[in-house]
Amino acid sequence: MTTMTEPRTVVTPGAGRRMWAILGLVLLADALDVIDATVTNIAAPTIAGELGGGAGLITWLGPAYMLAMGVLLVLGGRLGDKFGQRRLFLIGMGGFTLASAVAGFSPDPALLIVARVAQGAFGALLIPQGMAIMTKAFSRELLAKAFGLFGPVLGLSSVGGPVLAGFIISADLFGLSWRPIFLANIVLGVVGLVLAARILPRDDGDRSTVVDGWGSGLLGVTMIGLLYGLIEGSTHGWGALAVGSITVGVAFIAVFARRQRTATHPLITPSLLKNRGFTSGMVVGLAVFAAGSGLLFVLSLFLQVGLHAGPRDAALGMVPLTLGLIVAAFAAMAGLVATLGRRLVVIGLAVDLVGCGWVLALVDHSGTSLGLWALAPAFFVIGIGTGLCFATIPAVALGDAKPDEAGSASGSLSSIQQLASAIGSAVVASIFFHAATSGLDHAMKIGLVVVLAVTALCLPVVALMPRTAPSQPQE
Repeated sequence: MTTMTEPRTVVTPGAGRRMWAILGLVLLADALDVIDATVTNIAAPTIAGELGGGAGLITWLGPAYMLAMGVLLVLGGRLGDKFGQRRLFLIGMGGFTLASAVAGFSPDPALLIVARVAQGAFGALLIPQGMAIMTKAFSRELLAKAFGLFGPVLGLSSVGGPVLAGFIISADLFGLSWRPIFLANIVLGVVGLVLAARILPRDDGDRSTVVDGWGSGLLGVTMIGLLYGLIEGSTHGWGALAVGSITVGVAFIAVFARRQRTATHPLITPSLLKNRGFTSGMVVGLAVFAAGSGLLFVLSLFLQVGLHAGPRDAALGMVPLTLGLIVAAFAAMAGLVATLGRRLVVIGLAVDLVGCGWVLALVDHSGTSLGLWALAPAFFVIGIGTGLCFATIPAVALGDAKPDEAGSASGSLSSIQQLASAIGSAVVASIFFHAATSGLDHAMKIGLVVVLAVTALCLPVVALMPRTAPSQPQE
């Protein structure tokens, strides 16, 4: 018996089962990425308390992962094209699993940060291969059905990761405290490796593909310089080290931009940088993703450090926010983006301002005597606003991109999201800890004011973005 999915495409039952097995494997890889990007939001205070490292370790745990992922994400996709997606998927999954083991057994903060960087780097090799493999292996009809599963799975992962981390830490399994949140990846990674070796189609890649390693290196130096300088300045004052680091980062931005204009196969298609709609979308995305990620992180810190909630209670306290984010993202993707376009970004920013202002009023009134339930409605509102923005900005930013620019544009936006998350988590957390010397309620209020200011400044820039998202999904 065979199933006809489209003209001249015949899928046997065995081939169909293999396609769904490939989908399950790709979903596993993406879920691992989402979970590992979010678990340290809850686990960071406990890890720092046991390993030492203080605010510095808390500040870098999440950004180390996201920085490596953002810098190398586009490069990972190009390497897959050159050497074959199957080979890069196996390397990425194996390296991610090994890095997770190192993170779980780390005896000190330095090795843990190195392991987090390695997780992000191997994740950047792993994640881009999944979509490419599915595009080649799936019929067009099955591909559309498969993509419909990504939203629910990744949404559940974003909720489940921090909640699971909170319960694991509170349970103190085998006396290992926080370590199982990383060690669990060993089991999942080995399962993923075995499945990948058995079911992924073999491909040799295209050795003529040009990989711009220099461009990736310049981007890495740029981001490390800027991020380190911003953290150092917001934490210890704007001395020579902070200013010098930012200066290096800015200088390398210019070198990176020149490389993109002169390279034969640049990471970012040069014509995109001349597209006002796309560049304004990147600016808005950078600011909103940074502010949103930073806010999510410091809210989790405030629940644990300021309100003295345990990891499990803090994770549950963040659930209303995450649920709001998921509801809004699904509503946006279900048709609101196509109907409202950039107006939905404005609505999301406005809702975010209301939610942050609500929390600011609560903290100003009650300080650190707040209860978790009192924050739940405001957290849900923040989740709605953040979800609308996160789902809408990348889609609308692609509105003016030409078909031959779509791949570069989409990859650039994915990298921007990761890099912005790294910047926001690190910088807003640094501001929070610097202000904490005057009280944790004061620190939370300063963090909220920073997020409110960045969000408000984005509103006029949205007017420069494309009016609508692309009428057809970009491939």
